Amino acid sequence: MNPEYDNNPASATADAVLDSMVLNVTEPARIGRTYAMALSGLHGELVTVEADIGGALPGFTLVGLPDQSLNEAKDRIRAAARNSGMPITRRHLTVNLTPAGLHKSGPLFDLAIVMAAYGAEYRVNDETGPVFLAALGLDGTLQHVPGLLAAVLAAQKAGFDTVVVAEASKKEAELVSGVTVLSYRHLSAVLEDFGAAVRSENFDVFTASAPDATMQEPDRQDELDFAEVAGQHHARWALEVAAAGGHHLLFQGPPGSGKTMLAQRLPTILPHLDEKVSLETTAIHSLASSQAKVIDSITTPPFQAPHHTASLASVIGGGTRQAQPGAISLAHGGVLFLDEAPEFDRRVLEALREPLENRHIELSRLRHNVIYPASFQLLLAANPCPCGWGYAGSRRCSCTSAVRRRYNARLSGPLLDRIDILVRLHPVTSRDLNRRGMQPESSATIRQRVLAARARQAERLKGTGVRVNAEMNQRLLHHPSLSVSPSARAILDRSLDRGEITARGYSRILKVAWTLADLAEQTHPGVDEIDMAFHLKLWGSEHDR
Repeated sequence: MNPEYDNNPASATADAVLDSMVLNVTEPARIGRTYAMALSGLHGELVTVEADIGGALPGFTLVGLPDQSLNEAKDRIRAAARNSGMPITRRHLTVNLTPAGLHKSGPLFDLAIVMAAYGAEYRVNDETGPVFLAALGLDGTLQHVPGLLAAVLAAQKAGFDTVVVAEASKKEAELVSGVTVLSYRHLSAVLEDFGAAVRSENFDVFTASAPDATMQEPDRQDELDFAEVAGQHHARWALEVAAAGGHHLLFQGPPGSGKTMLAQRLPTILPHLDEKVSLETTAIHSLASSQAKVIDSITTPPFQAPHHTASLASVIGGGTRQAQPGAISLAHGGVLFLDEAPEFDRRVLEALREPLENRHIELSRLRHNVIYPASFQLLLAANPCPCGWGYAGSRRCSCTSAVRRRYNARLSGPLLDRIDILVRLHPVTSRDLNRRGMQPESSATIRQRVLAARARQAERLKGTGVRVNAEMNQRLLHHPSLSVSPSARAILDRSLDRGEITARGYSRILKVAWTLADLAEQTHPGVDEIDMAFHLKLWGSEHDR
């Protein structure tokens, strides 16, 4: 024993520190644990967020393959906690995101991280099972995040029945039936509900209501109607067939013939989306919202019309960090319209071939692949040549035959082979514009026939997983119950043997023939339906009929 040492106040303080360090080693560790979701496209993976507090030096370590945007959340989370009256520990905080090999990004983890930290520090009741899905503002307000609907769907699939979201996200989260949605405006309210004694008297935070940031569902453009379209009876009929069977279509015609006007009215005769497709489409639009806007349920077919200068990534999907959905996925369940189709980049046009067949798109990135739904109706519009007047009657075309061939070759054979209906439009005449006493049919009238044809398809294809004729595969087309008459099939066989059509064209003509039979209220397509389907496939026009 050293009396001089024992009587020294500094030595007594050092002993106390040593004693506390020994006690800390023997105390059982407290791990805060919460749950969040990591998104890869519309697919969500459950992430367990674990927080541990230890060591005397302050710090914040985030492990588990976070990207730069997630690493930057550390200061934001500390500020939000401090402004909520319950600061995170001043000691070293380690947060682990498992599974460790899963790439994680974005603000979707903010609330889960701070609640796990509170679980380790303040014994907040954080293991009751909800999934936390919200970003944090510096003042502690909970903020909506892009892709929320996909995250809630993934949480439900993972077996969770409760999610915690921002108040602004409540409407979108409640689109998923069977999930309890707990919504809050501020972090302090979350802490109070989950058992923390928040020192609300120590802070004064601005919590004004957030502005209405709802993204309305794609406009059905009710002001557009087929009753406004003069003439072009054959093109109107072709659009009705396309709508009834879900077929792809190409309009070719000179400027002013009505290609764009007709295309814009296709959604007005399409049926509403079913529940499954509606949820998928809404989730895609939620994920693609760069401004983190809340989105209403999309129940009507979307209409996407990218400009002909659009990049491959904007049409097909892609991006530098995250593979974002492109126009083909935003058009899921609806219409993708490419006006001036030959002017698009050749890579964009050729990239359409895969989703046209598979009805989804797979985007490859360095660490993972992302799959987005892309079941859309493709509607192309093109001029017959660069000057546009290739067969416009009295207007003289200034293009040589070689120039016209090169221009039309921009739409490749394999792409055209995937188009069910090819229609040539001619200029509208004065007779069409001045016809009296013959009001064109409205969209509502045409839509009733489309719905009736869709109902027949649904009954015939019940239990097959196929919704419309355009989706039928070879097995269904050659099923005994869906056979066509020998005389009708003989027409197809002869054309195939002569090389007039390909095997894919053979199938597509059959599918269109089934749609024509549905519109005609017939049980099976006959010779007339096969002939009309040929006419639609092989550049039919009103002048040819």
